[in-house]
Amino acid sequence: MNSLSVRPLSEAHIPLITQYWLGSDPAFLQGMGVDLDKMPGQSEWEKSLLEQLSQPIPDKKSYCIIWQVDDQAVGHSNINKIQLGEEAYMHLHLWRTNLRQKGMGTDFVKLTLPHFFENYHLKTLYCEPYSLNPAPNKTLEKVGFQFVKEYVTTPGWLNFEQPVNLWELSRERFLSLP
Repeated sequence: MNSLSVRPLSEAHIPLITQYWLGSDPAFLQGMGVDLDKMPGQSEWEKSLLEQLSQPIPDKKSYCIIWQVDDQAVGHSNINKIQLGEEAYMHLHLWRTNLRQKGMGTDFVKLTLPHFFENYHLKTLYCEPYSLNPAPNKTLEKVGFQFVKEYVTTPGWLNFEQPVNLWELSRERFLSLP
């Protein structure tokens, strides 16, 4: 059986995240709502991730947790739009195509949530995946997030305008998860 674990981003993970974004199939990226014309180059990705590493937790604009199978990095989850002590928005990325749609995302999210809630003292964690991308929507529901609404927006700096599903998880609900 595979051993799943999570850990904070380190400098060794930067090339892996950069490769995920720059090496993924364009159709896959568009399927999760990415506007390919907004994709930064390698040096921009590296600079942004190194900046994230250099900042203390309260000052980070984004905070990243690496997902591992048998101690090998296979994906990440990050939060942004962080309001310390209040809320943040979560993103989910399983890099390895052979691991997708196997239910691992649910387990990884459950392992990741304590890092986000505890390090940022969050009251609410949101996630707004592309409504036409079924995988993250199913994962969020399985974890225990509550569906709020579907609406059209540009959810992030790397996205095109799209219908998204807004999901939320309150601290109280997080603390009561099995």
